[in-house]
Amino acid sequence: MKEEYIGHWIRTRRDIHSHPELSYQEQRTSNIVATRLTELGYEVETEIGRTGVVGRLRGNLTRPGHKRIGLRADMDALPIQEINQFEHRSKFAGKMHACGHDGHVAMLLGAAQVLAENREFNGEVVLIFQPAEEGGAGAKAMVDAGLFERFPVDAMYALHNWPGLGEGEFAVHTGPVMASSNEFKVIIHAKGAHAAMPDLGIDPVVIAAHLIQAYQTIISRTRKPVDPAVLSVTQINAGEAINVIPETATLKGTVRTFSHETLDLIEERLISMTQQLCATFGARAEVEFSRSYPPTINTAAEAELAANVLKRMPQVSAVHTNLPPTMGAEDFAFFLKEKPGAYLWIGNGLGGHREVGHGMGPCMLHNPSYDFNDKILPLGVQFWKELVFEYLN
Repeated sequence: MKEEYIGHWIRTRRDIHSHPELSYQEQRTSNIVATRLTELGYEVETEIGRTGVVGRLRGNLTRPGHKRIGLRADMDALPIQEINQFEHRSKFAGKMHACGHDGHVAMLLGAAQVLAENREFNGEVVLIFQPAEEGGAGAKAMVDAGLFERFPVDAMYALHNWPGLGEGEFAVHTGPVMASSNEFKVIIHAKGAHAAMPDLGIDPVVIAAHLIQAYQTIISRTRKPVDPAVLSVTQINAGEAINVIPETATLKGTVRTFSHETLDLIEERLISMTQQLCATFGARAEVEFSRSYPPTINTAAEAELAANVLKRMPQVSAVHTNLPPTMGAEDFAFFLKEKPGAYLWIGNGLGGHREVGHGMGPCMLHNPSYDFNDKILPLGVQFWKELVFEYLN
């Protein structure tokens, strides 16, 4: 690839890094994307899912019955105070590109440029620049806004950088990649009393302790042992005075699964167990169970196609197809609920690109000293091009 192209992609990435925007606030980033896609000759629409941008390009060989491929990059930053001191560090206090979305945008814009100059394919490329991946469900917002009615695709793909995988390495999963993300809130309504006279009350703190223990039996005695799941109570709030049994206690926590069926089971058992156990003590419970992100599950054919493309690329040093999935969540799952596709990891390196002073080895995502590795930009761009040609031709 031309050195001036790579230099432009790096400058774009660093500019976006230094101007981070939180979920649904990605106006500057969206403007950069829309302007560049328009310059390259794409059909462009903005404000899909509030701040999302979509660009469509038709190949020169397009014939009736052609296919369409969707490629996604996420744009939002995180509410983290950056501690890096390099020149392109965040200019805004409390905002930082700590997950590499700046790199994902730059890679997909690079692919947009390369594809615009090499349009010898049969079909359409739909580039989706998505807002609010970090907890805002921007993918769902775009789907709800009619993304796939306005821009039909036959398959969806996404690349996410992964610290700890070396430069030139990729990971392709068949099946689950990331877990679902869900939250629950339980309010125990009991009866307050003086702490010296517990017989006159119903203690919600004791009930909460029983519930916390009981919830773990959902994982250990109800779920299939071969189907991973995590249930964690992460907050307990009750009382104000040390000598008073409170009227209420509140529990909050999270549930992570790799399958919709297991999630259904856990939700049903958690609600039933909570209500029945509280009733046993003479109390009552309010239970809220909120499903945030579904599990990210690659379809086999699309994952295999991507892996085969990578294995033929001389710049790729390793294609991992047996790495375990992670219990983290990813809202690309909303796209994969609608369309077949695959979510891939591209190695961000082992930490050699990072400035001195932050310890040895790679810096994981969502860390105040994280930085995307600019060396992998050309590799990501090349993969996007090769994938498009393989899928459409």
